[in-house]
Amino acid sequence: MLAIRIIPCLDVHDGQVTRGQQFGIAEKGGLRNVGDPVELALRYNEQGADELVFYDITATAHGRATMLDVIQRVADQCFMPLTVGGGLRTVEDMRTMLKAGADKVSINSSAVANPDLIRAGAEKFGSQCIVVSIDARRVAGEERWEVYVAGGRKATGLDAIEWAQRAVALGAGEIVLNSINADGMQTGYDLAIMRRLSEVLTVPLVASGGAGTLEHMAEVVLEGHASAVLAASVFHYGRYTVGQVKAYLASRGIPVRPLPQERGEPSVA
Repeated sequence: MLAIRIIPCLDVHDGQVTRGQQFGIAEKGGLRNVGDPVELALRYNEQGADELVFYDITATAHGRATMLDVIQRVADQCFMPLTVGGGLRTVEDMRTMLKAGADKVSINSSAVANPDLIRAGAEKFGSQCIVVSIDARRVAGEERWEVYVAGGRKATGLDAIEWAQRAVALGAGEIVLNSINADGMQTGYDLAIMRRLSEVLTVPLVASGGAGTLEHMAEVVLEGHASAVLAASVFHYGRYTVGQVKAYLASRGIPVRPLPQERGEPSVA
């Protein structure tokens, strides 16, 4: 087993990190302001996060300008790889974020609307730069998951597992599976779909949505065979640090990457 990556996720809305439940849909709790994205990024960099993911949930021209500023400031001060998603609809949008300091770009709704965007991005920047994020909702009473777009609000009719396979065939270098049912609920990742995906994918699979305990993170690796665990609430609200997650996973026999102090890296504080 390769070392498992620990990835905090920051949803940025109008320049601030927000958090909700089940994508903030309907009356499921809305969105709660968590803090400044650059300050949080520096915190997670100091804690030893392996990567950081930013999602621009504003996804407008104004939101794009704000996100560019955030990425540039974070890239100047942090050493970990950065992934950026939200509202990226063209190869030029990808180029803009990569030039600002992102290491990878994540596409979701735009990939469903225009699957050739995956191929075009992979050909231009390499598959290692192209992440396809999939928002999946379990079909009631069935062992099947449907792809949703528009922030989890619009059903597509696509089968999530089939779509993930197609995305990889088109050139995606990584798949992030976001469970709409589990998002923000802190009751555990959707292990069933993770197992199904891990059996058919040939690229890294990142688990997203549902982390509430250290055991949840171990389960999705040991039982769901995830290559990385992505979480938001448990980090933002201070329940766990990245170091605590790594220590627990290591205690369960799961390989993790060393913390900065273990690598002899200087503090950025």
